[in-house]
Amino acid sequence: MLDSTDQLSVGTSPNSSAMNTPLPSRTPSPLPPFYSAPSSASDTDSDEPGSPLLLGPYSSTYLREGQPRWWHLPQRTRRGPRRPAGWGYRSMVRVLRRVFRHPFFPKHPSTILLSLLFFTVLALSITFLLIHLLNPDKEPLPWRAYCTMPEPSTDPPPLNAHPTFLNISTVESAPPMPPFPPSNFEALPPAGVFVGVFSMDSSSERRMLIRSTWATHPRSRNGAGHGDGGVGTSRTIVRFIMGQPRKAWERRVRVEMEEYKDIIILPIPENMNSGKTHTFFTWAASMAWVPPLYFDTDIPLPNFSYSNASSPMRFIASHDPIHARQDRASGPSAAQEWVRPDFVVKVDDDSFVMLAELEARLRVALHENRTEQLRDKHWDNNDLTVVSSPPGPDLVTPSSRDVQRLPSGALLAEDPLIYWGYLVKRRFMAGELYALSWSLVDWVSREPAIKNLVRGAEDKQTAKWMRLHPRAAEVRWVAERCWIYDHPRSGTVYSHGFLFPSEAARAREGVRAFFDRKSEPTNLPTTSAQNWYDKDWGAPAEWAVSSVSKFGTRYSLPIPNLTIPQSIEALVEGSDMSRLSEASVWSAEDAWQLREGQRRRYNGQRLGGTIVVHFVKKHMWFFETVLALLEGEEETAVGT
Repeated sequence: MLDSTDQLSVGTSPNSSAMNTPLPSRTPSPLPPFYSAPSSASDTDSDEPGSPLLLGPYSSTYLREGQPRWWHLPQRTRRGPRRPAGWGYRSMVRVLRRVFRHPFFPKHPSTILLSLLFFTVLALSITFLLIHLLNPDKEPLPWRAYCTMPEPSTDPPPLNAHPTFLNISTVESAPPMPPFPPSNFEALPPAGVFVGVFSMDSSSERRMLIRSTWATHPRSRNGAGHGDGGVGTSRTIVRFIMGQPRKAWERRVRVEMEEYKDIIILPIPENMNSGKTHTFFTWAASMAWVPPLYFDTDIPLPNFSYSNASSPMRFIASHDPIHARQDRASGPSAAQEWVRPDFVVKVDDDSFVMLAELEARLRVALHENRTEQLRDKHWDNNDLTVVSSPPGPDLVTPSSRDVQRLPSGALLAEDPLIYWGYLVKRRFMAGELYALSWSLVDWVSREPAIKNLVRGAEDKQTAKWMRLHPRAAEVRWVAERCWIYDHPRSGTVYSHGFLFPSEAARAREGVRAFFDRKSEPTNLPTTSAQNWYDKDWGAPAEWAVSSVSKFGTRYSLPIPNLTIPQSIEALVEGSDMSRLSEASVWSAEDAWQLREGQRRRYNGQRLGGTIVVHFVKKHMWFFETVLALLEGEEETAVGT
């Protein structure tokens, strides 16, 4: 039996198996960091080498420390690589660095300036190209033809109608323009016209100009010459329409309302194309009133469905008709109640309106071709179809000089459906001024479908409303394109000089002479791409010529150093002053002496001239319009 010392010597004997194990012939391969190599071949369990492939008690510390196994790792959702914060900024910096280091990038001051100039010109060119492509008005309009032929129809234009409907063959065969006013015009009762001028809180200066000029001036309200004493516009009133004023302007507007009593504030924020027009007509359907007829006429007022509605008027503006102010002066209890208007007119505040001319056109439209019933007998007079009894001791035809007036309210009439204004491209009446008869206004205020069509260009939206009317085919689109135009300085396609009846008559003669002298139609220039043989749309360029303005060109005086009166005369279409040039043999004084007086310009008539001058954007342009249309001598030394 061996003692412990012998056992120890035996365990370390050179004859042991460990000492007899052959050594490896080469250096072992490197092991992974978690693998610990065995120091000897021990027979005990504790000396067993550790390995990641051995589980249980033989596992190494790598597995015993609770680290997750690869087969137990949770599956991560597939997604793109995470981008560190500031990735976009660094990417932009890298891109800019590459651009700046590009060999073609300008680095010297001269090349940098040239590059900036190039890109500026490029940007402007693209901008103007887009403006040109999107602008539908590229050529001046043949306004001389508009003053030569009457409007072909009052039917609603079809939706697929060509935007240009000037037909040369139609102009050649058209009847002559009927004289205005018609022969029995003064026998017709004046129309009730409510004019709403769209304004805003900061436009107090323009409102003052309107109050002191076309809203009250005798030549605007009475007409040319001696006028009619305001009879025609005795039922025409002007009010300013605006949305809720801004806080900074609220007190100023309230004070102005208290002073002039002619401002209507709608319960909406101020806007142009976001429902203001619809809100105005809705307000007018319940709150618009005009003076009654203060005197008898040969033909009495028709008895419309709204004729019996009336209301006492609390406030009178200083520019209201003189008859209404005189009636008010008699005392509130004795004053007559106001009645519903026949027309509600929407006007922009950059429009200059001749009220007598506007009322006259609307009066004719109101009574034109209307058929009334009285004792089942008919008579016709000057295109006005009226139903009445035969001439007798009580009722006689209004064409007689010895007239006994028809009893008021004796005539029964159907409410007119009239949409009046400047017809643009056979689509809509231009927004500078258009009128709706009362029945249309009342329907617009009540129709639910219209409430979804209040945003967008307001004049185009109004035309859409008219096509939604249950009797849309019966709505009369009464167009006036001769006497509504833009200011001579505006340079638009609608612009020409201030127009008077005498020059309009000469324009008609020129159009008629054109057809007399045409021989080789293929050589005639046109204002459109079509030639003469395209008879549907072609129009000779001379029909658009103005002696004052030129489309797309800034206006300048014909010769320098003109006086103020001479410069106003130069803005009159066809005047000798407007035709002067540096090469003229005539002087400005010669042209001034040959100017026409107002009597000759109106051909001795009270009416028949300009209705609206639009695009009066500057106050100076406004004053020029005042001097041209409201001032001037009745007669001159030569041009009487």
